[in-house]
Amino acid sequence: MTMDIVQVENLSKVFDKEIVAVDNISFHVKEGEIFGFLGPNGAGKTTTIKVLTTLLQPTNGQVNIATFDVRKKPDSVRSSIGIVPQALTLDDDLKGMTNLLLSAKLYHVPDKIAKERADELLKLVGLKDAAERDVSTYSGGMRKRLELIIGLIHNPKVLFLDEPTLGLDIQTRSVIWDYLKKLNKENGLTIFITTHYLEEADLLCDRIAIIDQGKILVEDTPSNLKQKLGGDMIEISVDDNVKAKELISEFSSVEKIDTVGQKLRIKTKKGDEVLPSILEICKANKINVKTVALSKPSLDEVFLEYTGKSLRDTGAGFSDKAAMQRVWKAR
Repeated sequence: MTMDIVQVENLSKVFDKEIVAVDNISFHVKEGEIFGFLGPNGAGKTTTIKVLTTLLQPTNGQVNIATFDVRKKPDSVRSSIGIVPQALTLDDDLKGMTNLLLSAKLYHVPDKIAKERADELLKLVGLKDAAERDVSTYSGGMRKRLELIIGLIHNPKVLFLDEPTLGLDIQTRSVIWDYLKKLNKENGLTIFITTHYLEEADLLCDRIAIIDQGKILVEDTPSNLKQKLGGDMIEISVDDNVKAKELISEFSSVEKIDTVGQKLRIKTKKGDEVLPSILEICKANKINVKTVALSKPSLDEVFLEYTGKSLRDTGAGFSDKAAMQRVWKAR
């Protein structure tokens, strides 16, 4: 039976006795699973990861990583995990190989094993020929690949990835995805990932959890979440959102209408039938239709359903400053 390698029970983290960044959340990650942790800025993602990786002490709750309690056995937890942060930590003045071996020393990996492991990892991510070059000569994609394998140099049981492909072009992102899937499939590596690229979460993750305002709203497989949402989504841009929304809401087959930015998002179970009627009623009422799109449920629709906002509209990066801003605005 597959064990739960990450166990989080009733975790809370409160700052300054009143700023609740994480609010009594519970979830488990199974060994060998790729688990996605999604949420808007200020949702509590970064704080949660900091607790899981021993960078912050929990206020309440129980957290075990690879059977070790993060409070009682922090050193054992650190030996069991790898971390690939959003911001690069590489030393530009050192060679790629030197960066790797330096990290290995920090984890007390014997020199011979470290060199063998470094050679293996450099080959895996296509950096073998660049191993003796200064990191300052690396492209953005090469740097991210090196950062990834630095997190793997000590052969961790769980790899934590915070926005691993942020700012990379689609081709480089695709390469990183392939490496992660290979590591998971061939080595059984457990991966805990935060990302604001929902197609990335859909492609990579066995399960995802969506967190907002410190609480986990839902947790399931991407396919189950999309299936539960059901129906079709029509996205339409018009020159009079208020009037169009009022008219379209009268359709019996329309389940929900949301205004997202300058567009209307219309949920219906009969997209092919409803769309022509929407265009017709807009034309009859002299409402100019600028763009229109019909799609099946996606993770973006799932995210919108649970948080009331599109993840791409929340901004990139995972700072929990917004949690504090909520407190100051309430005062």
